[in-house]
Amino acid sequence: MVKNYSETFKALQIAVLTVSDSRTEDTDTSGQLLVQSLTDSGHMLAEKRIIEDDLYLIRAVVASWIASTQVQVVLITGGTGFTGRDSTPQAVTPLFDSVIEGYGELFRQISYTDIGSSTVQSRAVAGLSNGTAIFCMPGSTNACRTAWEGIIAEQLDASHKPCNFVAQLKAAEQDECASRDPA
Repeated sequence: MVKNYSETFKALQIAVLTVSDSRTEDTDTSGQLLVQSLTDSGHMLAEKRIIEDDLYLIRAVVASWIASTQVQVVLITGGTGFTGRDSTPQAVTPLFDSVIEGYGELFRQISYTDIGSSTVQSRAVAGLSNGTAIFCMPGSTNACRTAWEGIIAEQLDASHKPCNFVAQLKAAEQDECASRDPA
């Protein structure tokens, strides 16, 4: 059987969440890297936020994006370590309909070449929920670059073969009002 590989790139609506008790828009280099990377790849930024590392606040923001018809992917940077304030995995995993097991495994494998055995302290997780892909990565800019370039960019590209997550994502509603003639 011949497979049809005619799928082309589709721009996705992606939200970026930085989880940090100390970062601001001026100091959020990880969030800025993710925004730049996704837009350079042809995707659209749906929303970007910085919030405190609070389990229920994280869960509330991510749940609202999962429910939104405007967000197909959520990228979360920060809160994946082992300190008492790191709560991103606990906040988002209850929201997953299914876990993307290989994401954390592959992230740690790729990270090993850069940071050695310290990669075991990364609790990078990913999952699908209501047609929304959610990828959680450590808060360092290097870790975000590793996750985007080594895993996420290809998995959000419909032309990447043999498989990617684009077909699993909900269709984003287009903002009809933005294109209307004001006359």
